[in-house]
Amino acid sequence: MNRTMLTATNTMNQLQKKLDVIGHNLANINTNGFKRREATFTELMYQQFDNQPDAAREIGRLTPNGVRQGVGSKIAHTELVLTQGSLKGTDRSLDIAFTKPNQFLKVLVQENDVSSVQYTRDGSLHVTPVGENEVMLVNSQGYPVLDENENIIVMTEGSKDLQFSQQGVLTTTQYNGQQERFNLGIIEVNKPQFFEQKGENMIGLPKNIDDLDVNQAVVMTDLTGELRNNVSIKQFSLENSNVDMAKEMSELVNVQRSYQFQARSVTIADQMMGLVNGIR
Repeated sequence: MNRTMLTATNTMNQLQKKLDVIGHNLANINTNGFKRREATFTELMYQQFDNQPDAAREIGRLTPNGVRQGVGSKIAHTELVLTQGSLKGTDRSLDIAFTKPNQFLKVLVQENDVSSVQYTRDGSLHVTPVGENEVMLVNSQGYPVLDENENIIVMTEGSKDLQFSQQGVLTTTQYNGQQERFNLGIIEVNKPQFFEQKGENMIGLPKNIDDLDVNQAVVMTDLTGELRNNVSIKQFSLENSNVDMAKEMSELVNVQRSYQFQARSVTIADQMMGLVNGIR
């Protein structure tokens, strides 16, 4: 196959993946607390062809010996962009929004009988019954919200007042005046490039994080103890996604043009091969 075809098809495959990333961002433009991802490209390894077997014969050459040809590009990585989304006011006491861009709630997710802790910025919370006169705090997908010790938050049913402090402390007041306090489980993301989207507007660490020889304490920080003073939450508010429609559409057009250019390269290479094959 023509080298031009190989280079173009390699790049087209990676451009398709970037189109998928942009499409996923646009699909979640109205999702509370959604964080967009951004794909960056890098060149594939060069191949070198030496036109002289002996470098000494390249007399007077000012550039490196041989001819180097690229074989296309690939996506280096897709990084989570943690810029702050705009806030919108609501009238629900169970709606909260982070006002710092790198803080996330802890959520317990169970899939195929396997439980794992994942993280979300979606502050649309709810309560669901779990027993007699008890309710559990859950997120909009129905997964339990955890406290700072990664325990499920279970409250007495019938609270007449629920207040979230700026430091992420949930206080409930019963009709008899008794109060319950819960410290929400909150992390601070330090290295977003290690997180992957798990679906349902949540992120988490990859399953092979232990094989990457990365200290999780460097990747994220549990905001407990004195670090709770760093938490910044606003009640009666929700955070919009940080997806910018104009930016995503501009990026979409650029990727489509690049894809068309690579497809045109394949067509021209095919025509060239046809001409060569037609020579008698």
